[in-house]
Amino acid sequence: MATKGVSKDVKYLNKDFSAFRDGLIEFAKTYFPNTYNDFNESDPGMMFIEMASYVGDTLSYYMDEQFKESMLSFAEEKKTIYEIAQGYGYKPRQASPASVMFDVFQTVPATTTLGDTDLREPDENYCLTIPAGMQVTSTNGTIFRTTDDVIFIDSSSLSPREDTIAEVDDEQNVTKWLFKKSKVKAVSGTITTEYVNFGTAEKYKRIALSLSPVLEIISVTDSDGNKWYEVPFLAQDTVFADFENTTNNSPDLVEGRNFAPFLLKLVKTSKRFKTYIRPDGRTEMRFGSGVAAGSDEEIIPNPSSVGSNLPGTPSFLDTSFDPANFLNTETYGQCPTNTTLTIKYSYGGGIDDNIASNQINNITLHSSAFDSSLSLNTSLRSISLNSIAATNPNPATGGRGAETLENVRVNAAAYFQAQGRAVTKDDYITRVYSLPPKYGNIAKIYMIQDEQVAATGQNEGDDTNQPNPLALNMYCLGYNNIKKLVNVNQAVKENVKTYLTQYRMMTDAVQIKDAWICNIIVEFALYTKRGYNKNEVLLKCVDALKIYFEIEKWQINQPIILSDIASELLTVEGVATVVEPPGQTGDSKQLILIDNINSTVNGYVYSDNLYNVKGATFNNIVYPPVDPAIFEVKYPDVDIRGRVMGDL
Repeated sequence: MATKGVSKDVKYLNKDFSAFRDGLIEFAKTYFPNTYNDFNESDPGMMFIEMASYVGDTLSYYMDEQFKESMLSFAEEKKTIYEIAQGYGYKPRQASPASVMFDVFQTVPATTTLGDTDLREPDENYCLTIPAGMQVTSTNGTIFRTTDDVIFIDSSSLSPREDTIAEVDDEQNVTKWLFKKSKVKAVSGTITTEYVNFGTAEKYKRIALSLSPVLEIISVTDSDGNKWYEVPFLAQDTVFADFENTTNNSPDLVEGRNFAPFLLKLVKTSKRFKTYIRPDGRTEMRFGSGVAAGSDEEIIPNPSSVGSNLPGTPSFLDTSFDPANFLNTETYGQCPTNTTLTIKYSYGGGIDDNIASNQINNITLHSSAFDSSLSLNTSLRSISLNSIAATNPNPATGGRGAETLENVRVNAAAYFQAQGRAVTKDDYITRVYSLPPKYGNIAKIYMIQDEQVAATGQNEGDDTNQPNPLALNMYCLGYNNIKKLVNVNQAVKENVKTYLTQYRMMTDAVQIKDAWICNIIVEFALYTKRGYNKNEVLLKCVDALKIYFEIEKWQINQPIILSDIASELLTVEGVATVVEPPGQTGDSKQLILIDNINSTVNGYVYSDNLYNVKGATFNNIVYPPVDPAIFEVKYPDVDIRGRVMGDL
């Protein structure tokens, strides 16, 4: 029997059932040799030892799992990854809307110039103003809304108007003109409104919006007409707000209204909220802890007047305050109390919102208006109002689905590392990937210093290329509606440009350009093992390469390693060996044949870019062009071709 007060040798490294069981048996043999010495499997004493081992194994497992889930790099649960990522400040994307530039049209009657009846000019009194929010629906039912006002009477270098003759009479006199406004920005998404009632104040109140995925919370107002603002974190008490540039709001700046119709100001407010993305994809609005009915100074004194001796002013020098009172103030924002919030937001987005050219032309909602100070002909007013039309000369791009958990993990770590500024190339890439969904989305990014571009001869055909040692060239690509790579349209580029201004260093310049797309075909040959169906093995090999060449896995300027493709084929059950495809001549035979395909082939439309793949292949590696480019297997069903040479 052990002596009282003598420490016993206890092992703390046991982790599984067997280790706990063996440790307990050894412990009993060492310290209780006379009390218990029957370690037969059928003995009741072994039941208690094994039950204790079971409990220890279970506790050890859950402790390890909890510790693993506490680290972003090893977490597996979606809820945990979302919690950590948003704790870092990164908000996982559930979807991104597509962006597009519209051409908007209207007709106006012609009018004769005083003293010259033959000269018929447009009557600009019938010019319409279409506020932002006009909705245009595509042929597949996707809704786009404009983000800019369309002011037809305005024709300047910033907002040009194109005038053409729309109609002439029998004597060839102009009777109607057609006005065209180009590059009107629009984004996809369905608009909806929710009404949420609040009663007694609750600290850190949370509400979840009904529809998902939410692309943008457009506005939040309460019953008294007060506006609530979204902030990245509740401790931020100032927000940027835009105000219309009018005489009342800015008498000193109203002269520049044509160039700056809205002014950006910094506003301090307690009416604020932050958004949180839940694992089920719904967006949650979180409010602050300000639940005090009266002024904050009733529970937390103002330091500047805590001991004021002015008549009628209370002194708080002899009053004690609970430090927890800070949680009841508006320091972290106010909680809505006895009011109804009107929440207007857009939802939808995704890869299906990438619409082809000239497919978005059905105007379903607009609030156009004429100058109310003019007396216009009723019939001509109606004709002009009904003449509004819109179309998209270029495809809508930028729509994208939800991020994968691995993307959330990597982007959150990079976002936290960037710390709210862009210094390195990786910082810029991370920032663009963090672009809020309502401004569009970019699928692929590659950055290089402008000096490097000039030194390697890139953009030789671009006469406007001016190398700048302080500039970075950002090459971007997006997805179309079938998840094929396309050039990013101008609307998304402008949004990226504006978004980066708040993060980039003052001396940095970023030029946003289109990367090149190099479409390729893949050919391979193999021998199967005896006893396997050749056609079945071949189909499995094609499916394996489809997964290998999924465009989400490829980046700009990434080389193709042919030995990796061969290794991928060898992992397919039934493949004996991979051989060089027949028909190759010369010394430049490839283990896997990669070749460029361009233009239109058998009805399939490819990129027009030409590339000598064979000349760029060394040691079974296909190197990308000098110009930033990406290899894409655009149509895997026809561009991946295999052949079975026999069996072994």
